[in-house]
Amino acid sequence: MKPLSVNWFIEGHIDFEQKKYLLLSYLQEINRHFDKSRLYPNLADLIFHYNNLVDFKKNKSLMQQAFPLRLTQADIDAVKLTYQKIIQDDQSMQEIEQIIAYAMAQMNPAIQIGKEIYDFVESRLNINPIGIMPLMPYHGYFSLRNGKEHTCFIYEYQITIFEGKDDKYRGININFLENYEYSIVNTPEAMKLKLINRNKFMPNPAVYYVHSDITFPLEQTLLPVAKRSLVKYISNAA
Repeated sequence: MKPLSVNWFIEGHIDFEQKKYLLLSYLQEINRHFDKSRLYPNLADLIFHYNNLVDFKKNKSLMQQAFPLRLTQADIDAVKLTYQKIIQDDQSMQEIEQIIAYAMAQMNPAIQIGKEIYDFVESRLNINPIGIMPLMPYHGYFSLRNGKEHTCFIYEYQITIFEGKDDKYRGININFLENYEYSIVNTPEAMKLKLINRNKFMPNPAVYYVHSDITFPLEQTLLPVAKRSLVKYISNAA
């Protein structure tokens, strides 16, 4: 997918028809991925661009003076950037406002479709703690199974907490360890014992079995949703 640049709506020649064509081509590709239940990075990228338009519209008066700059030359080695003002008159701003209004109206339905897919995937996920859980379950492992596939994927995770402007936020870092074939012998409980024996620095790690009852694209959908769902599950449990 050819991505939109951060300032696509104010870059180059400010022309509604040209920007409309650029946007519709982008959204067509986004929807093509959504039709195949491929959420990421498409949904996150779409939401980013929508919020960027909202912020620009909200801070228009300030941006008329400072922000509307277009990168015209970049010397990466010397880290030198040359900017050129692109908004100099009311006519340009009116064209930009038309572009923004149209783009937001077109992006919103696509975002809603993406969110519906996300909610559906999340509703098909089950998260089960394995064995006795530690008091601080912010560092451990999870085993991920995609539908009825026998191959399971083991990840080490670590949840981080960072301060935002108005609230605390939680993120998750993961590291793929290995996969195994699910069977009556190779169960999540058996894998937990193997992990404990292999990694003595965590004698009683938090281990979760995350599985969906429907098969989804692993990297583009199931894993990103599983990560967010696990953060939510652990935060609520803690």
